[in-house]
Amino acid sequence: MNETGNQSETPVFAIIGHPNEGKSSVLSTLGEDDSVHISPTPGETVVCQAFPVRIDGKEIIRFIDTPGFQNPRATLEWLRNYTGPPNRMLANFRRAHADDPTFHDDCELLGPVEEGAGVIFVVDGSRPVRRVDLAEMEVLRLTGAPRMAVINSKDDDATYIQDWQTEFRKHFNSVRIFNSNRANYAQRIELLESLKSIDQRLEPVLRRVLEAFQADWEQRNIRTANILIDFFRDVLAYRKSAPCSRGEEEHVRRHLQERFQNYVTQEEREAHAAIRRLFKHNIFNLELPPQSILAADLFSERTWEFLGLNKNQLIVAGAVGGAALGLGLDAMTFGASFGAASIIGGLIGASATAFKGNEFFSGVRLLGMQAGGEQLQLGPVNNVQLLYILLDRALLFYGHVINWAHGRRDYDAASRQEVGSGGKGGYVSLWSSEDRRVCERFFQAVRGGREQEIEVCASALHRLLLTQFAQLAEAPKP
Repeated sequence: MNETGNQSETPVFAIIGHPNEGKSSVLSTLGEDDSVHISPTPGETVVCQAFPVRIDGKEIIRFIDTPGFQNPRATLEWLRNYTGPPNRMLANFRRAHADDPTFHDDCELLGPVEEGAGVIFVVDGSRPVRRVDLAEMEVLRLTGAPRMAVINSKDDDATYIQDWQTEFRKHFNSVRIFNSNRANYAQRIELLESLKSIDQRLEPVLRRVLEAFQADWEQRNIRTANILIDFFRDVLAYRKSAPCSRGEEEHVRRHLQERFQNYVTQEEREAHAAIRRLFKHNIFNLELPPQSILAADLFSERTWEFLGLNKNQLIVAGAVGGAALGLGLDAMTFGASFGAASIIGGLIGASATAFKGNEFFSGVRLLGMQAGGEQLQLGPVNNVQLLYILLDRALLFYGHVINWAHGRRDYDAASRQEVGSGGKGGYVSLWSSEDRRVCERFFQAVRGGREQEIEVCASALHRLLLTQFAQLAEAPKP
């Protein structure tokens, strides 16, 4: 907070701590900024760097990355012996040591504090409290700045947490435990919320900051739902035709199928990239571990077995949405390979499915195909299972994005997988029958090309997606 006390000004917080304590990671996560350089090498930050947080082009809060303390014990001794005007203590300290390289980092990190910034002091909670830590705490207490201590719990080791809390209560206005590598949106907001308690003057401006964050989050979810619905609509309505002379039907059919699969894959990739940008993951690619179902090909056997509805749910979907039935059954069984030829098999329409022992025959083709004259037409999609699989993949990706802290860099960590009923691993198999009917009505409306009905059904699906997003944001993290 600036010395003027003007509540309309942007609140500023200096992130301070010993080198390699995780302060850059905390800053990156708090500010949703993956451009913050995070290095395992101690002392790489040598000058202060501001990271403003903007919403709709307006800066609403600013965090400052600072060097670690360089000479805290000598700094503390100078401050204790200082006898000048209290409001000039930091300015006089920095002036007295401006040309001394052994105090460079201490002068640099105290600059924002001198200018009125609040302090967020970060320590690594997995190690014990040391004498040098006590000196740093006392230096910050003597500055008189509003102060919060953050115990960056990077690991599950809580051996020293109580010791840190005991010491912090003597020196700071507020103490929080925060895992900067695992913190989700709700935990980030909780930390920002607690900043209001460190100084009464900060309450009004931080209340507006939090309201701006929450409104921005809601807008991101709305835009995410819009992106997904446009994507689903384009895929389900897909139609292509190609010249086809006698004897070339199979070759042309395979070519059209391949074009469709490539189209869906590319459209999904672009939709997911747009969602990633909405949540400000701009630099790092959030690479998925190999075992993640999202890393599997959309049209692979693994994807179709793991995601979407189970076979009993598909029978019900087919009975409800009988208008989606096409002509001709695929000869492939459900347990067979989902290669280029068999992926066109689907499970849709109760009257077009059958059991043979323990095998479940695939139903009508994924894409309808019609021959007319010398043209072969492909589309629209006949199989509602494709929509459910795309929904599952979208929700898994959304959960991955919102729960990936901006300060996190361990891309080899396993992603969380939801395990559904009937051997399914996504979300849609756990939905209520009413929620699934929303999807099936949307599917039927898009296939039928009825614009007014599409808009009504798209609005219902939009509301369903927002409900799912809210549940994912509240779900416990891995």
